[in-house]
Amino acid sequence: MGKEDGLPYGEYPYSIDEKGRVVIPPSFRQFVEDGMILTRGMEGCLYVFPLAGWRRVEEQLEGLPLTDRDSRAFVRFFYSGASKSTLDNQSRVSVPQTLRAFAGLEGEVIVAGAPNRLELWNPARWEAAIQTVQDDPPRPELLANFTA
Repeated sequence: MGKEDGLPYGEYPYSIDEKGRVVIPPSFRQFVEDGMILTRGMEGCLYVFPLAGWRRVEEQLEGLPLTDRDSRAFVRFFYSGASKSTLDNQSRVSVPQTLRAFAGLEGEVIVAGAPNRLELWNPARWEAAIQTVQDDPPRPELLANFTA
């Protein structure tokens, strides 16, 4: 578990405290040390983008056609939930109540690395998401260029 070449990887179990703060694992701290954006993610998790990564996300969102209903709905879902944050002196990030409720975060939390972002998961949702991929792997064409 860790971070290499700027991309975080691994999964770490942590707790969210009564004030909604989650410790960011040591190997992920440099990734978000300049600040971060938390927002709704897919499958009921939260995405945590470093500020530079969020700028690239914004460019993609701005490029979606305003005249397309699905594009507007996605932008609304993704962008309206966004919240800017920084690590406190104890390397914690404060997760707004609306985002905690969306992701079902209380008690235990999984902090997982992903390309260009971190993800915050309710442990039961995390296990279900992992099990889903194990039970029903991606279509072969999605993995055509995947090499180890």
